[in-house]
Amino acid sequence: MRIIIIGAGPGGYETAAEAASRGIETILISEGPLGGTCLNEGCIPTKALCAMDAPDQERKEAVISQLQAGIAQLMRHKLITLVDGRAKLISPRSVEAAGTVYEADAIIIATGSMSASLPIPGAELAIDSSAMLNLTTVPGRLCVIGGGVIGLEFASIYRKFGSSVTVLEFCPGILPRFDTDLAKRLKASLVKRGITIETSARVTSITEGKVHWTKGDKEFDTEADCILMAVGRRPNLASLDLDSLGIAHSPRGIAVDANMQTNVPGVYAVGDITGGMMLAHVASAQGRRALNHICGTPDGIDFSVVPAAVFTVPEAACAGKTEEECEGIEIVTGKANYRANGKAVASGEADGWCKIIAEKASGRIIGAHILGAHASDLIHEAAVLIALGATARQACDIIHAHPTLSEVLYAALAGCAKAIG
Repeated sequence: MRIIIIGAGPGGYETAAEAASRGIETILISEGPLGGTCLNEGCIPTKALCAMDAPDQERKEAVISQLQAGIAQLMRHKLITLVDGRAKLISPRSVEAAGTVYEADAIIIATGSMSASLPIPGAELAIDSSAMLNLTTVPGRLCVIGGGVIGLEFASIYRKFGSSVTVLEFCPGILPRFDTDLAKRLKASLVKRGITIETSARVTSITEGKVHWTKGDKEFDTEADCILMAVGRRPNLASLDLDSLGIAHSPRGIAVDANMQTNVPGVYAVGDITGGMMLAHVASAQGRRALNHICGTPDGIDFSVVPAAVFTVPEAACAGKTEEECEGIEIVTGKANYRANGKAVASGEADGWCKIIAEKASGRIIGAHILGAHASDLIHEAAVLIALGATARQACDIIHAHPTLSEVLYAALAGCAKAIG
């Protein structure tokens, strides 16, 4: 068997490595560097900045280079052919790249996404997240357009670096897809750290050094030395001639079924290009699902339980349902604060909170939301409990080490079990 994978981000290179380990000849075509947006312009460089006290491009590039080398080593498998070039779909079984036509039994498209922008006058005066990562100096005044994950992470990073930061968010609250309770608490924490956050703010235009916006019937201007456009990402559809094969798509992405297969048999799409949850780990899991379907191997990957994290200060993370998504379900919640946790207080990280949501009738845990130090790590225990259908009572029978931050999660679980009765 032979497969072609277009794109070398997490959805591409991890699937290629897994396919080769199963004895499948794999052709991986990439127009950009190994690791895709996640490694080169997203997840990894922003986390490198999170660990700094000032922009250090040399350190950031060293981190990227080290991880790229690791991926390159994986791609040296004898069953993997790495092709540097733009892919052109020829048929449901063939792709042209770098002057050569490659044939395969299946094709997986994993070309990712690109930064989106508002269609407003002066939008070109703002920079995107990729350019933001390459700044060598700290702007005195930073205006971030967008209060989602990308915008808030940069706001938090550059506030730590010393910038005066203003965030303008169109929706009534920050992190629109997260639990409202968590989002409100995070906003309060960021404001306490000196970040100005304006919600229900509609940006109308940008002029040199100034962002113009409205709130209700009032008009405002925010002066800035640097303006970051962080209004999300859009699928990278332009590089592919999808219409030539009749592959169903819209501006939101390529349409796929539960097995990540498009309407054209044998052609699959995974990751950001599908327009769903634009997360590196989702792309990797979707790649496994597509490969399993190609191989005829069923799996139990549960895409309804996807942990997500925001690397602000403090961190925020979630898994399962938000309280708003539980409409029509009788639920109970358990909450706990970091300030009651010995490890958090001893570490000087007492700013935090955890909420567990459980279905009252069954006692099953269906949602978890954490704000605080190491929330991005703690959330995975909750994700496992949700995925396995564990009840709050069962979770409370699991011994947690002391003193650890995981006891915050335990305390919230205990509160949930008590509320169930």
